[in-house]
Amino acid sequence: MDVPEDMPLLWVLRDVLSLTGTKFGCGMAQCGACTVHIGDGPVRSCVLPVSAVGDRAVTTIEGLSAGAVHPVQQAWIDEDVVQCGYCQPGQVMAAAALLKAKAQPTDADIDAALSANLCRCGTYQRIRAAVHRAAGQTGGRS
Repeated sequence: MDVPEDMPLLWVLRDVLSLTGTKFGCGMAQCGACTVHIGDGPVRSCVLPVSAVGDRAVTTIEGLSAGAVHPVQQAWIDEDVVQCGYCQPGQVMAAAALLKAKAQPTDADIDAALSANLCRCGTYQRIRAAVHRAAGQTGGRS
């Protein structure tokens, strides 16, 4: 990409590549709306200079699932998580990274992994239920 090396990854994604699913929230890596994956891990793209990415793979909400709805996205639909929806791409990306790292998370695991992703509408209970659903957990949540 022919962009300044200090340009935040978020702006490369949104302004250069027209991938607008990743949202700008706070610009300080505090809210999680800009969460994407680099490799398998979630990162805040609003403060990460594009030069820090190197040749590692970047996955946005648009690329989370090739040709079908990702299990986390389907669980979000099934649990009716979205209220305003602004934070949801970052929430989904954080949840997908959690499930890749831990297939059967507890409530505490979910809270720890997603606690830095803010939802102004307060859909945290539905988010937790959706993560459990995506993990194939229907009961006995701890």
